[in-house]
Amino acid sequence: MRVVIAGGGNVGTYIATELQQVGHEVLIIEIDPNRYARAIASDETPGVTWMNVDGCEVSEFAKAEPARADVVVAVTGDDEDNLVISLLAKQEFGVPRVVARVNNPNNEWMFNASWGVDVSVSTPHLLTALVEEAVTVGSLVRILSFENDRARLSEITLAPNSPAIDVEIKNIELPRESTIVAVLRDGHLVVPRGDTVLGAGDEVMVLATVDSEDAIRAALVG
Repeated sequence: MRVVIAGGGNVGTYIATELQQVGHEVLIIEIDPNRYARAIASDETPGVTWMNVDGCEVSEFAKAEPARADVVVAVTGDDEDNLVISLLAKQEFGVPRVVARVNNPNNEWMFNASWGVDVSVSTPHLLTALVEEAVTVGSLVRILSFENDRARLSEITLAPNSPAIDVEIKNIELPRESTIVAVLRDGHLVVPRGDTVLGAGDEVMVLATVDSEDAIRAALVG
């Protein structure tokens, strides 16, 4: 897989290193010539290619050959730049998958298909969800969204009065547009199967469409 990452900061270099280590072809584009020079001089990310180009300019971005990329990741520190890079990647170069970082959660509503974004990641929103997930029992907490928020990965810690307690997963009336993907029990991962019986305190991870969340609450919260 060929991945083009726009933004050579801590986030971009970390993602690049992780992807390169598992065998992907990774290119980082960085607009700041000084940052680019430091990365090259220190061989900061072995095996990862760097280019000093402006991803917000079509002619400059084209030098990175984004049309050959399977994924473009826009993780600069500026939301406007990430949106422009995403739009160019999708509309000008037809990149199949575009992932964008949201720096200011107030801008999250713009990171959608209209701007070429397939998946947006808001660090403040994710941190809020993780805090909420850690302290909330009996409520459905969104962790991540996919496909422009058409699908969500959510978590619920089952309360003692949940209708799903002592029930096999196959007998829980979940909507067809949802599936339980993992259960955390006493700090251990339980791979869910049809005959898995849920208990109070289980942390249940559910992947579902937005429209099915009310039915999920009815089945797991009551």
